[in-house]
Amino acid sequence: MKIILTHEVSGLGTAGDVVDVKDGYARNYLVPRGFAIRWTKGGEKDVAQIRRARKIREIATIEQANEVKGQLEGVKVRLATRAGEAGRLFGSVTPADIAAAIKASGGPEVDKRRVEVGSPIKTLGAHQVSVRLHADVVAKLGIEVVAA
Repeated sequence: MKIILTHEVSGLGTAGDVVDVKDGYARNYLVPRGFAIRWTKGGEKDVAQIRRARKIREIATIEQANEVKGQLEGVKVRLATRAGEAGRLFGSVTPADIAAAIKASGGPEVDKRRVEVGSPIKTLGAHQVSVRLHADVVAKLGIEVVAA
């Protein structure tokens, strides 16, 4: 089935790409979650609009990505969240929480879809996350999760 991606999907493509995937994957996962729309001749017009919006948000050059990487690695990020007495969190820290904490700490605005958390963060303390700024540039960021 041909679909048009509306969001970046790792391993598949970025917003505005027209890809061919298995019917079940498109019908049961991508379309219901809003990651893609079905391809139609009229949908081709939407592709141009999606690509323009992506170009505005996207970091265009490696130099820009390295500049943002330097800003990110210089920021001390503290994330206050609810935790039990043993230091376990009620739930886990999401990429959206991390992106908001970066912004609140005085860092650059980062898209939550660019934040990659290796394993779920469910405890207090220091953790490492990475932010994919460009295809070739990844910023390593240390965050400290503290009890609220």
